[in-house]
Amino acid sequence: MPKEVIHRTASDNKYLHKDFHGALSVGLDYLQRHYGDESVRDYLRQFARSFYAPLTDALGRRGLVALAEHFEKVYADESAQVRISLSDDELRIDVEACPAVMHMREHGYTVAPLFHETTRTVNEAICEGTPFAAELLDFDPATGRGTQRFFRRKP
Repeated sequence: MPKEVIHRTASDNKYLHKDFHGALSVGLDYLQRHYGDESVRDYLRQFARSFYAPLTDALGRRGLVALAEHFEKVYADESAQVRISLSDDELRIDVEACPAVMHMREHGYTVAPLFHETTRTVNEAICEGTPFAAELLDFDPATGRGTQRFFRRKP
């Protein structure tokens, strides 16, 4: 029987990281309990400034369309139900249910009290040094349903 070789790369597989969110939530809970609320925000800011530096650069160069493209991909990968509306000065994202929160709840993981900071603080950090700002308008801790808004800062 002839030998058959199959060549695959990681990019050939659908990217899923749902259990990552559970591990992140445990880490955030630990930081909050041992070092306080601001330690969670500091950690997330440091992470976002580093990991999302290319996105921050794209936001500064291309505007809100760069964020819209990013979030369309992220939420499509996560199979989330979202409404994204974009204009030159504002990007709104309405999430029906956060896939991370729902996964954690379905599998009995603890959802850290400050888990919403993974959206609020990270989005704010992504916008640092750009003409744009971010705010989390609404967040339901039970489902992760929420509204994110990015907008052009006033001069």
